[in-house]
Amino acid sequence: MTSTDTLDEARGTAGLVRPGDLAAALQTPEARRDPYPFYARMRRESPVHRSTQGIWYLTRYADVEAALGNLRLSNDRDRMTRAYGALGGDLKAFSRLTDRLGRVMSNTDPPDHARLRKLANRAFTARRVEALRDGVQRIVDRLIDEAVTAGSTMDLIEEVASPLPLSVICELFGIPPEDRPQVNTWFRRLGRLSEDIDKSETAIEQYEEYLARLVRRRRADPGDDLISALVATQAQDDRLTDSELLSTCFVLITAGDETTTHLIGNGMLALLRHPDQLARLREDPVLIRTAVDELARYDTPTQAIVRVVAEDVGIGGRTLREGELVYLFLAATNRDPERFEDPDRLDLSRPGNNRHLSFGNGPHFCLGGPLAKLQAEVAIGTLVRRLPHLRLAGGAALEWRPNPLQRRLSALPLSY
Repeated sequence: MTSTDTLDEARGTAGLVRPGDLAAALQTPEARRDPYPFYARMRRESPVHRSTQGIWYLTRYADVEAALGNLRLSNDRDRMTRAYGALGGDLKAFSRLTDRLGRVMSNTDPPDHARLRKLANRAFTARRVEALRDGVQRIVDRLIDEAVTAGSTMDLIEEVASPLPLSVICELFGIPPEDRPQVNTWFRRLGRLSEDIDKSETAIEQYEEYLARLVRRRRADPGDDLISALVATQAQDDRLTDSELLSTCFVLITAGDETTTHLIGNGMLALLRHPDQLARLREDPVLIRTAVDELARYDTPTQAIVRVVAEDVGIGGRTLREGELVYLFLAATNRDPERFEDPDRLDLSRPGNNRHLSFGNGPHFCLGGPLAKLQAEVAIGTLVRRLPHLRLAGGAALEWRPNPLQRRLSALPLSY
């Protein structure tokens, strides 16, 4: 969840913006199209950068990796709400959302985080995720069949990348088919949390009420789904409150939707812009597992995540004060030449340990990362195999959504 898409868009280019305006430069149309030259400049000139709003921007791999494991940089909902509220203006309004979302494992600190994470780990196992592969393949094949039948072009985001994670999550959590159109409406609204605060709050409230009804039904009549597994875990651990159970269901069902969609979209765009790498993947389909990790490193949909300083901490020779917000730019770390050789080059068989930070690190490492990567492997691998003439639709202009903490295409028109 982010908020900088509500800020005024700065005017200027990477070459004209003064060092004190580096953070504002990320709001420009140039940075929206390609933020990586801006990140490179920030790493060189001001790697621990304080914006005019008082928000810290971290862009070096070493700093961000350390920050992700530093408990003095908090993910606590209450701290986050106060920090956004203190900034005033649009960001103060955004603080209502951080409060409204409740206490879930993704916005708590230890020891509560460890307890809630343990609950999710029991239900969301690697074996359960891998068991979904055949089902994901069937969904991908169906979506591609429908797109190809409809015509000679498709919008990959709308026709494959967006419906795929919703279908997978609904199957995993046992959401009835008749409820899925409404759940899809809520998901689309939650994917644009900061664009309309009032509508987002309404969507959150309606979605929580729906999940509460679903939890009650699973208590009365358990099934072979993740909500039933979470309910069963609660019965074995009376420390888990009903509110925490509901919030855990909320974050697990919702969290990976947009990330998975745009991991597929950004990944396919990168391949189409690097035909040599696309040809390698066609010739050697086994590359797909390492390919998805490299695509996630190269252009991650989660450009940055947010923390708040719980206790004064020194980073890179600067002192970050209690109560200040910190933006950890994962995308910038993934192109840090101190960590990756030739970092701006896409290499599907990148040598060495490709330890990118696209899914975070430390106690808040993304629980849904393996499921997102599984879906990307199947979707991208199948598109490459089944559509050998896949290419960007002629004359199509790409539009990136206006949030510098996320990198998400509005559409990806393809022909085949």
